[in-house]
Amino acid sequence: MKTNFLWGGATASYQCEGAWNLDGKVESMWDRYLHENNLENGDVASDHYHHYEEDIRMMKEGGQTAYRFSLSWPRIIKNKEGDINPEGIKFYQNVLDACHKNGIEPFVTLYHWDLPQYWEDEGGWLNLEVAYAFEHYAKVCFEHFGDKVYYWSTFNEPKWFVANGYFIGNYPPGFKDVQKTMIAAYNVMYASALGVRAFHEKGYKGEIGIVHSYTPVNGVDDSIETRIAMRYADNYSNNWVLDTAVLGEFPIDLIAKLSEDYDIRFIKEEHLKIIKENTVDFIGLNYYARTLVKPYTSGETQLVFNHSGKPGQSKVVIKGWFEQVRDPNSEFTAWDTEIYPKGLQDGLIEAWDRYHLPIYVTENGIGVRENIEVDQVNDDYRISFMNDHLSAIMNAIDYGADIRGYFAWASFDIYSWKNGVEKRYGLVAVNFQQNQARKPKASYYWFKEVIESNGEKVERKIFD
Repeated sequence: MKTNFLWGGATASYQCEGAWNLDGKVESMWDRYLHENNLENGDVASDHYHHYEEDIRMMKEGGQTAYRFSLSWPRIIKNKEGDINPEGIKFYQNVLDACHKNGIEPFVTLYHWDLPQYWEDEGGWLNLEVAYAFEHYAKVCFEHFGDKVYYWSTFNEPKWFVANGYFIGNYPPGFKDVQKTMIAAYNVMYASALGVRAFHEKGYKGEIGIVHSYTPVNGVDDSIETRIAMRYADNYSNNWVLDTAVLGEFPIDLIAKLSEDYDIRFIKEEHLKIIKENTVDFIGLNYYARTLVKPYTSGETQLVFNHSGKPGQSKVVIKGWFEQVRDPNSEFTAWDTEIYPKGLQDGLIEAWDRYHLPIYVTENGIGVRENIEVDQVNDDYRISFMNDHLSAIMNAIDYGADIRGYFAWASFDIYSWKNGVEKRYGLVAVNFQQNQARKPKASYYWFKEVIESNGEKVERKIFD
């Protein structure tokens, strides 16, 4: 690895901070959605709001050199008028100071899904005004934190929150509507370009990118029909985010296909010009699994994701486009996530060949049920998972890909959206029932050795 390679962990504001209504923070769309539906929520989560100094100190003690986290829009901006909450600014100033005190490089995401409810009340990402509100929010963050942050990301995983919120309907705002999905996706990518423009126009130090939920696409065979299905799947899963953010253009075949059945008059020339002229400096890729597809056969669109931890519940079919299938030779988690490090190796090479921008692996991890009451959580499965995916990264680097950092998901156990807190990803165990007590897992110590060796401790594997 390069000597300045970033080694760290990652979190998200709603998933770890808690303090959902303290010190001037206003309600987010996730607060409202989870409360109204009586679902397990992140009101307390890992209580990072009150434990950030301890958590960041543990990162340092674990050898980590970077911390990827997100800012909470509803903690910083109080209302539609854009008024600033000084206590929110102070909190993040303190977090950044703690990072620098401990030699940790902050890697900051502006938006990790927690839209202020006051904007959701106005239509959320279906309302173009929210894109301009995001631009204002971004400018506030650059102004107040720009001297302490070098690495910025506009959005975390646009595909995931847009598809789940507007197409699948299992995240807020809970729509199942292709037209709404298109509009929300467009407005998010326009907002991202506005954020990039605001950053570059003022000449802030550092770099700004976007973080994508990357699922490299494989096909079941080499037939023409499968290759067409793969292109549909790639456009759905990856290209409308990465092509737009990096190349400044939505995939033209995707727009042409959608225009056959849906209204695309919301696409405006003046917006496309801004998108084209304000592309990102790097890409962050969150990798958990690939997408393996076959040509569409029959039936209606089905997008079902496993939030119960009972295997075999997920199903993805997009009518007329593709069907996602399970590889019978692969291992899967209880939440139907395929464990396939070769997908990361191949996907990184594909992304490098296509975009030639610096790449950060901004999330990678495995979520499992764990007994944390023991003296030492011996999470050998996590060590094996991380080892193999780090080996995949090294293989891609050997190929020539410019990969500059790796962030384990997650720095510590966090609230996992509709999976609650039983799905544990952390390098550090959090006892959610007993005062949020922290206890490093075996993977924490293993990762420390890997970092101190700058990757030499990774057992290298070749994935053919």
